[in-house]
Amino acid sequence: MATASLPRSPEAAPAALENDDLVSEILLRLPPQPSSLPRASRVCTRWRRLLSDPAFRRRFRIHHRRGTPPLLGLFGTSRGVVTFQPALDFPDRLPSGHFSLALNDPFTALGWRHGLALFYLPDSLQVVVWDPLAGARHRLGIPEGFVFDPSEDPVNGAVLRAAGDVDHFQVVLVTSDGKRPSLACVYSSETGLWGDFISAPLQSGTMVHWGEPSVLAGGCISWLISVTSILEFDLDSQTLDVILVPAGMLTGRSYQSTVMRAEDGGMGFLHVADFTAQLWRRETDCDGVGSWMLGGTVELDRLLPPGSDNEALRMLGYAEENNVVFFWTVVGVFMFNLQSLEPTRLSEIDIYGYGYHPFETVYTPGTSTPFHCGYNKIELFLS
Repeated sequence: MATASLPRSPEAAPAALENDDLVSEILLRLPPQPSSLPRASRVCTRWRRLLSDPAFRRRFRIHHRRGTPPLLGLFGTSRGVVTFQPALDFPDRLPSGHFSLALNDPFTALGWRHGLALFYLPDSLQVVVWDPLAGARHRLGIPEGFVFDPSEDPVNGAVLRAAGDVDHFQVVLVTSDGKRPSLACVYSSETGLWGDFISAPLQSGTMVHWGEPSVLAGGCISWLISVTSILEFDLDSQTLDVILVPAGMLTGRSYQSTVMRAEDGGMGFLHVADFTAQLWRRETDCDGVGSWMLGGTVELDRLLPPGSDNEALRMLGYAEENNVVFFWTVVGVFMFNLQSLEPTRLSEIDIYGYGYHPFETVYTPGTSTPFHCGYNKIELFLS
């Protein structure tokens, strides 16, 4: 004979919400937008206490590393200073220039990933890893013999963190002067050591380019090293390989290309000639032979407002986590989501030239500082 369950006490649910661990688990699932935790902190003193706990903030960052981080904005360089341009709208928009960095040596910006930035200082043969949220800088000397002539040998690189790790990072450096084979070397902050040199032959005259942005896709870091070649570093096997771009890319009055992530997370390739964009994906057959497949063609001028086609598009950067590419036009700066193909105009953004790096990360900044949420100013105390 079945036994009827006893009715639940009406005090059970309120009692459960008195458990700080349970409330923290609920708050952990707030969206990772910059305004989420500051707004939640205004609910009550108890929530503010829970949200300001460094252990909670750490868990919040780790939890949201599994998904797509917010695209906070872009970094650019001018006169030796690195400055930030916001991309989000209110209430999540950060102030222009909210992050900035001045390095006392000549430098090349190599890229941003997982909330970190990487710079190369040729005069001192060092790289700098910068964490804008923590305000921390790490200077690393490049291994002896990796660069023969600092004034001539181009160096590129990438910085990354393992999934779920907010404490450690890796730096991958690559170099080739067009005469010798390409070299790669990996630094681990966990061990504090550089690994062995990894080499791969390149076609004569093909060389690494200073500051060409890298893309992390399919467990590999890739750089476009010429109009016809991609240098790929496999993080698991620690090997270098050279892959030819899709055939027939050198067409049109003006063309621009970048390595990107395909829909399946593997390597893709974006080629824009005039206002026509081609989206390619890399596929591997059962014998391990790779080939390019055209995923789609988009007429970008049909998606932009009138007047945009008075001058060719200028590609500013590519955000791999959000799969967004930025373009400058005569009527403003736009970002295109390469899945939905929806353009978004970035208002009040001051961008000129090239070499902008998207900044994608979960924003948990430090100490109590003003944060503008719509028309209200609230206090931001996170991290």
